Amino acid sequence: MVASMRLPEPRGPLSAALARDLTAGTAVSAATLEHAVRVAAVSAAPFADDDLQLTLAVCYELHYRGFDDVGETWEWDPTLLGLRAGLEQRHLAGLRELTGPVEATDAIDRQLTDLIAADDGPSLSAYLAKHGTLEQWREHLTLRSVYHLKEADPHTFAIPRLAGRAKAAMVEIQADEYGGGAAERMHSELYAGLMRDLGLDSGYGALWDDAPAAAFASVNTMSLFGLHRRWRGAALGHLAAVEMTSSEPSRRYSAGLRRLGFDERTTLFYDEHVEADAVHEQIASVDMCGSLVAEEPGLAVDVLFGAACSLAMDGVAASHLLGAWEAGRSGLHRDRIRAA
Repeated sequence: MVASMRLPEPRGPLSAALARDLTAGTAVSAATLEHAVRVAAVSAAPFADDDLQLTLAVCYELHYRGFDDVGETWEWDPTLLGLRAGLEQRHLAGLRELTGPVEATDAIDRQLTDLIAADDGPSLSAYLAKHGTLEQWREHLTLRSVYHLKEADPHTFAIPRLAGRAKAAMVEIQADEYGGGAAERMHSELYAGLMRDLGLDSGYGALWDDAPAAAFASVNTMSLFGLHRRWRGAALGHLAAVEMTSSEPSRRYSAGLRRLGFDERTTLFYDEHVEADAVHEQIASVDMCGSLVAEEPGLAVDVLFGAACSLAMDGVAASHLLGAWEAGRSGLHRDRIRAA
């Protein structure tokens, strides 16, 4: 049986109302819809809004492994999809505010390279390589576990929406993410091993209650792009940015763990990304995105928007953790609540 999890602890009136509806198993209530409208309307900083991001993550998780205490028929419930759509609009508006306007002016692979070169977001990998304590490393792994324990799944939703070389290139990349057919080599499994080596619970979704809003905002962005055919270009651009930017940071993360005394068994997750993503870079930018845009030129702006969102979400997560550590406090949600 595929491992799932229980619903996470609510973080506000909207996530609490939705949890009540989902466990009651009837329908999305008028009160929940009212909360959703209010949250979407007043959330000035959507990526730091725990209630909004957790609720959106719960809605999306129904398309992944679901929850032990939620019936499977909720996945395509029309009122729930309507609620989700309203939250998605606020999330998308926040992404556009964060990335600014994007314009396609050159070959897509060159523009992706230029976009990445221009990124001036904070480097979490540089900090953890040189200064990160064991506890800070645990916080980082907790935040990233929301994605890495389902690594590759959000982007994989886009595969049926593609054709030709773009589809073949994406399958080539994703096959590596899933261990080339060896379950123990799947990147999600390698990450779980890394978590266990640092004393963390590696169960699927086990640390959702500890993860901050920034963790959910990052994965919600991927899920939004992957689950909507309309955003297939953004899904590929997002994946391309991930593949084009992870090799060197992974090298730094690996060095940071070795500085703390861990060996290659623990660093395997990052070492794998140093090797794999260096190969994937050209496949992602030229074969995957280049082929998509050659077939559908109108998607070039979406590809660049997706890539810009990937970079921006990395910046949001890095700023959250580095800001908390600079202030001498934890960057985790539950720790923040206990300290309040």
